[in-house]
Amino acid sequence: MRHFLPSLFIAVATALLATFPAPAQQSLSWDQVKAEFEASNPALKADALAVDEMRAQEITAFLRPNPQFTATTDGTQLASHDGVWQPLLGTQAQGAFSYLHERDHKRELRQQSAKQGTQISASEHADLERNLLFNLRSLFVQTLQAKAVLDLAKADLEYYDKIIQISRDRFNAGDLAKIDLDRIELLRVQYEVEIQNATVNLRTSKIQLMQLLNDRKPIEQFDVTGIFDFSADLKPLDDFRQIALDERPDLRAALQSIQQADTNHKLAIANGSTDPTFSAWYTWNPSFNNPNDQQTLGLSVSIPLRIFDRNQGEKQRTQIDIDRSRQLTEAARSQVFSDVDSAYVQLESALALLKPYKAQYNDQALRVRDTVTYSYQHGGASLMDFLNAQSDFRVVQLAYVQLIGSYLTAAGQLNLAVGREVIQ
Repeated sequence: MRHFLPSLFIAVATALLATFPAPAQQSLSWDQVKAEFEASNPALKADALAVDEMRAQEITAFLRPNPQFTATTDGTQLASHDGVWQPLLGTQAQGAFSYLHERDHKRELRQQSAKQGTQISASEHADLERNLLFNLRSLFVQTLQAKAVLDLAKADLEYYDKIIQISRDRFNAGDLAKIDLDRIELLRVQYEVEIQNATVNLRTSKIQLMQLLNDRKPIEQFDVTGIFDFSADLKPLDDFRQIALDERPDLRAALQSIQQADTNHKLAIANGSTDPTFSAWYTWNPSFNNPNDQQTLGLSVSIPLRIFDRNQGEKQRTQIDIDRSRQLTEAARSQVFSDVDSAYVQLESALALLKPYKAQYNDQALRVRDTVTYSYQHGGASLMDFLNAQSDFRVVQLAYVQLIGSYLTAAGQLNLAVGREVIQ
């Protein structure tokens, strides 16, 4: 009985666990993948915190100088007076406050420069997101392409298995030589290799995609879905150029750098001005002969004489930095046009190859394969013709899938060059 109860418990537990369904495979669309990426990618989140750090520096830039308080005692006697020990009789006590007054809007200019630095950091963060989204989109397309190649390989194997079965029937009927049947069956290994390679490529693409999503679930529970096709419609090049000039965050950051450089130059000029220090103090001195003159007030103004140092170096440096920022902006604008034009040419090239495939080559390859296969089954074509037709069909189909992948990758490259998604 003691051995029976544990065995019964294990059996019941196994039965209960079997009633719970296994976690279903999660299939994400592109919008869902992008949303999960923006919410969980650690590199993107860390860079967003850097923008928050820049925003915190705006507070520091606008702080006023702290006032200074000084307490002073003097005149304490160390000897007795007329035989009476009175060490605090002549002690003078003084409390003083001083404050540095900043002129020429130094605080406002520091704050403005800090705010412009935050804007630049935000634009650079958007540019990082733009580049990471391109990597994400490329892996998403790569995964869709791997799925399409795997489905194609499975469909080819399924079709070829039917040919093998028909060939075996012909062999059993004495209508096919043994050597021809062996050659047909031996060719099946190529389809098996293609399926295994496509499976490995699909799993590799999923692993890389999950890394960007910071997703650590089992790979069997992760999948993506989307339209793996192309659109023949393409806007003129000038439209994409204008969108890029309006949207590219790196170009926006370059333009903002000019504004910050101009502000920093104004701040350098302001820092070359004189800032006075105002002081006030109160003194209590019991050693005065006049008993009504023991308490006094004092005021002073301290003005540094900026004879040698008038911040000349920073004024010149910031002036040069304005010109440097302008040149970098022109370089960034030129890079924008180059990126858009290159991506547009690649997209046009992919479309030029895809259109005849869709309009002609796919149907021709299918028609040739089916015709030669029918002819071979009825003795009207040789084995070599049959195998060549099979191989040509697979080459055409695989090339078409790869061209669609190239088109979608080029579309992602154009989105990257423009600065936002203009082609899905």
